[in-house]
Amino acid sequence: MPNASAWSASSPLLLLWEDSSGTRVLLSLLYAVLAISGTLSNAMVIYLVFSFKKLQTTSNAFIVNGCAADLGVCALWMPQEAVLGLLPPNSSSLRSPEYRLLRGGLLGLGLTASLASHLLVALNRYVLITKLPSVYRALYRRRRAGCMIAGCWALALLLAPLLPGLQPPRRRGEGGPGYPALLLALAVLGQTALLLHCYLGIARRVRGSAKRVSVLNFHLLHQLPFPAAPPRRAQRRLSSVSALLLCAAFLLGTQPLVWVSLLGFFARPAPPALQAASWLLLCALSALNPLLYTWRSEEFRRAARALLP
Repeated sequence: MPNASAWSASSPLLLLWEDSSGTRVLLSLLYAVLAISGTLSNAMVIYLVFSFKKLQTTSNAFIVNGCAADLGVCALWMPQEAVLGLLPPNSSSLRSPEYRLLRGGLLGLGLTASLASHLLVALNRYVLITKLPSVYRALYRRRRAGCMIAGCWALALLLAPLLPGLQPPRRRGEGGPGYPALLLALAVLGQTALLLHCYLGIARRVRGSAKRVSVLNFHLLHQLPFPAAPPRRAQRRLSSVSALLLCAAFLLGTQPLVWVSLLGFFARPAPPALQAASWLLLCALSALNPLLYTWRSEEFRRAARALLP
């Protein structure tokens, strides 16, 4: 079986050799829309956090870390895909192994750091809501938080060459994905299980004990995507729904590609349209992440209103 590096150097990541010109133009337009929206939203969140002191919290540091990773995908990788989709299939840019390897590295680095940031944010919020304030302060000191972020990027650098291997080969006659793709798919499934455990635990705690959450008199609680201590039963139900929606968005963005990869390893490669759709969903998550983590935060809304006329 070919390894991941061979795939990234021998076939395009998201562009099909056999695609018609109309399909390639449509994919280019989708990448262009995602690139523009994702670049603006991620850059806006980073700028707000660095410009307003109230937003400079440990919780938001992990959000900014994820936005930086997503900004690399939206601002550096997606525009290249949008342009390359308009070129003819026999273009020298599409057939350059070094350039395709560079594109695969950019994609792998950004998506791996982004996925790791999702888990860091979930763990941070889980400890903040379900543990004592003293435990949170001891665990999330500035130096330790910095080490967590540094470890996130170290892991991304280690796994960046392997992530493009999640995609099954797109050309006729090639075999299924190899063991690196299987290991990465299982790693994403493990990360998904941890993330669901964190957010479901938060949802249970918010719904079951609003009084327990209210005693945590932290300004960090305002950075949650839902009210930390809602006063009414209907609002507690809405808070739990918000946490579940965040989980649903993450599952929708990551799981199709994982199961397409597992299908290609154990059975046969999925149809090309399904492969392309799974990659587009994962890439769209990089553009939507800033909204997922800030749309229910009153502090972010105030900062945005202060910035925008």
